[in-house]
Amino acid sequence: MLPQDLFARYLERLSRLMATIERHDTQGDGVLHASLAPDMFPLLTQARITANFVLRACCQLAAVPVVSFDDTDDTFAGLEEQLRRSREYIVSLVIPGEPRALPIGQDTAGDAAISLPMDEYVHAFALPNFFFHLSMVYAIARAAGVPLGKADFDGYHQYPPGFSFR
Repeated sequence: MLPQDLFARYLERLSRLMATIERHDTQGDGVLHASLAPDMFPLLTQARITANFVLRACCQLAAVPVVSFDDTDDTFAGLEEQLRRSREYIVSLVIPGEPRALPIGQDTAGDAAISLPMDEYVHAFALPNFFFHLSMVYAIARAAGVPLGKADFDGYHQYPPGFSFR
């Protein structure tokens, strides 16, 4: 599976997670502003970063300027619009060849500027960061009481109703 396809698949998973989170949010968008710790980004920001990592990677793979569909609509609807536009955009990109055959990927990692061979950029930087922020969305939602499981995260796992590892 090419990185573009993997990113598109998990942006769709994130959209589904967000729909479940919205259905179970009893705080009126409150879970969007919840975080795991005071010094961590809230769920909304984690989801936006997840979408932006897709664009940061896929735009470089396609050799086009990096775009973002971030906006100031800090609601479930605003976030879903960002996820939809990001997914549609990356699916429309023409990405030539394998990442290892492409030039250098450049980005920032916190305050550090990074410049890596594209294969390393995608597999050692972009994908792990994408999945980190996606996992934070899942973890924050679970901590807020949203009933999510592995099947919601990856779309492959199946467990019977009421299943628990305890």
